[in-house]
Amino acid sequence: MQFNITAGQVGIRPPVNLPDPRFLEVLGEEKIRKLVSDHYNLLRQSNIKGLFPPTDEGFEKAKEHSADFFIQICGGPKYFNEKRGAPMMAARHSPFKINQEARRIWLESYAMVLAPLDIEDDIKQSFWNYIDIFSIWMMNSNEN
Repeated sequence: MQFNITAGQVGIRPPVNLPDPRFLEVLGEEKIRKLVSDHYNLLRQSNIKGLFPPTDEGFEKAKEHSADFFIQICGGPKYFNEKRGAPMMAARHSPFKINQEARRIWLESYAMVLAPLDIEDDIKQSFWNYIDIFSIWMMNSNEN
């Protein structure tokens, strides 16, 4: 499977399709939480680690929020809305400088944790397609 990264520009929000609900059905909540946790663990060692909470407690909370969001957008319970309100993810990310490089690192880290998943490629691709476009929406800086 190819994890292609779509070219994106700050301020341009292409249409995004939610992942196939089978992503949640096949993996279940716990495996999605593990996927997100593994992704965050890679990010904590990356060049964009400064975009994430520095404390262990804050970092674990960020993992929980992210997993809640992805479970929700995959058709699961509305954990994110219940705990944090409407996602408004671009606004939530606005305090952080997210440029092309940060987006690339974030996506490449997801590719590393998605690749070994033993699920059908079309299901995995639907999740990748979502995060690929979703990540364009999060970009807010052209600075390096």
